[in-house]
Formats: sequence, structure tokens, C-alpha cells
Amino acid sequence: MYARGMSTREIVRHVQELYGIDVSPDLISAVTDAVIEEIAAWQSRPLEPVYVIVFFDALRVKIRDEGHVRNKAVHVALGVRGDRSKEILGLWIETNEGAKFWLRVMNDLKNRGVEDILIAVVDGLKGFPDAINAVFPETTV
Repeated sequence: MYARGMSTREIVRHVQELYGIDVSPDLISAVTDAVIEEIAAWQSRPLEPVYVIVFFDALRVKIRDEGHVRNKAVHVALGVRGDRSKEILGLWIETNEGAKFWLRVMNDLKNRGVEDILIAVVDGLKGFPDAINAVFPETTV
């Protein structure tokens, strides 16, 4: 919540409303500081070299940003390994979903160790297949 623009005092009120628990802003700050490093490590962790299928999509959500509620897209990459297990490869927040953004995502996946995606499942966004094939030329979209 903090990373998405809520102040520590807003989080305190939110926790009180949801769970009926009183916590201090100092506790929220301490928890945030402890978790933020783990989140950064998860976002940059090495990935498998090959995924059989990767589903790419975006979910529209309302996020508090600089004191205002804005519509943003949470972009999701869900990979399926050869053993059929699934893994969220990443989550990216961007105001708009576009081919240029997805090209950055593909480069991020490549930089984190993905060498090949056999099948990419996407919606009909213009330029999306080109963004995928620019980084993973053998991928069937």
C-alpha cells in the first residue's frame, strides 16, 4: 500500500477499518522498510531459461498516486514451466498498456535469464507480437 502511494497514517486507518487492529505509523514504517528489500529482490530474481507458455495481460486497477486515485494497469506475466508449474514472472505498473512498454518487459525478462518462450498468449494489442518477437524471435504468439 505504501509503495502505491498511501501514507503510513492512511495505512493505519485502513488496517483499523479492515481488521479492527490499532497499529502505529512507526510500526507501518518498520514493516515497510523490512519488506521493501524483499520485494526488490523478488522483482529482479533470476528466472528459468525456458517457459513453455507465458500469458501476458494487464489488469486495470485504481491506485492512490500522489494523493489522487488514478486508473493504472498492473501488467502480469504468468509463466508455465515444462513441469506444468506456474510462476508469476513479474508485475509492472504503468498508466498505459502499449507495445513499447511490453518491449521493455521482454527485455527485462531476457536480462533476468529467460532465453526462450515457446508460446506467448496475448490479447489483440497492436504491436504486441512484434515486441515479443523482437526479443524472442522463435516464440509463437
